[in-house]
Amino acid sequence: MYELENVLRDYAWGSTTAIAGLLGRIESGRPEAELWIGAHPDSPSVALRPDGTTVPLDRLISEDPEHFLGAESVAGFGPRLPFLTKILAAAQPLSLQVHPSIEQARDGFARENANGIAPEAAHRNYRDDNHKPEMIFALTPFEALCGFRPAADTRAILLHLAAAFDAVEADRPPLLSELVEDLGNPDEGTALRKAFERLISGGPAVAEATALVAGVLVTGAALEPYRSELSTVLSLNEKYPGDPGVLISLLLNRISLAPGEAVFLPAGNVHAYLHGTGVEVMASSDNVLRGGLTPKFVDVPELLRTIEFKPVAVPMLTPEVSGFGQELYRPPFREFQLQRIELAPGQPPVPLAQNGAAVVIVVEGSVYLDSPKGDLQLARGGSAFLAASEAPVNVHPVAGASEPAVAFAVTTSLKA
Repeated sequence: MYELENVLRDYAWGSTTAIAGLLGRIESGRPEAELWIGAHPDSPSVALRPDGTTVPLDRLISEDPEHFLGAESVAGFGPRLPFLTKILAAAQPLSLQVHPSIEQARDGFARENANGIAPEAAHRNYRDDNHKPEMIFALTPFEALCGFRPAADTRAILLHLAAAFDAVEADRPPLLSELVEDLGNPDEGTALRKAFERLISGGPAVAEATALVAGVLVTGAALEPYRSELSTVLSLNEKYPGDPGVLISLLLNRISLAPGEAVFLPAGNVHAYLHGTGVEVMASSDNVLRGGLTPKFVDVPELLRTIEFKPVAVPMLTPEVSGFGQELYRPPFREFQLQRIELAPGQPPVPLAQNGAAVVIVVEGSVYLDSPKGDLQLARGGSAFLAASEAPVNVHPVAGASEPAVAFAVTTSLKA
């Protein structure tokens, strides 16, 4: 077992207090957006060796991939840790985005390499050759946009907005009528694509329409019965006035997760995290195609090739509880699953559901990890990497503890 020191990324949308408060750390005074726990080469965790020396986790794994990852993982995913875990804390909305499939990632990465685009270039889409399916487990109330809602539902909101303009005797922006027509197409995939393309490519007409819509909504009179969706339009427009993502938000499911709820996001799912703190798990990749709510590069043609234009129900993830008391969140991806471990003082240990390598992070209290090959105690905020050869591992409450402990563990999917 290797205790880890992890990389904290200070993106502007991050909270200045949430991650420090969760993990019992001193606040840095900067936005703290993501704590990366894993071996992605952009920001690998640093592992503490038994002799007291340190080594980046990706380099440690490369010394003996089968020992650290297991033969099955190496055969299925190559000699790299298949997943990346993050503590994510959003004080402001993240960019509207989508992640590529494995085929799109491989093709795009090879194409951009062949075109000589530097790995760190601002206009690069593909930072690696992997896909990035992901899930988010809410630690606090968590707000997000996730996947397309049925076209008829968005059409109803737009007709409501048109009526709001009529009620105040204001001229409607032509864009509203055009979107209503787009969304009336009997082929729902075509309807969503036409509306999305009109918004992402509309330029000044979209900015003008967004400003006019916000002007009608700001009085509050037109918010009902779509308060959640239309309040989101207002709040997004305050941060990114006139951005295409403001009205694109109406095409998407607006979701509110309570603490303990989770959703998963497959390739092609348009989404944006709006506010909250959670445990995010994904395949080990940093490939993001952005579609708005950002000053960063937006490649519209590549974005349109990546999106799945079809309505989806909110992809909620219900935990499974094993006969051993393991609380498991298993999205339909081979690379990862999440285990939540809650231990009352003095209770029996909970087995770690481990398939290959695993990482563990403690968010409350302290835990004691025990295996035939070693043991390790982790306090709140502590994390560890467990080699595949370490299994089986049990997670105990610390002897004499007076408070409960909560930890999360990530490993490859036991359904793989």
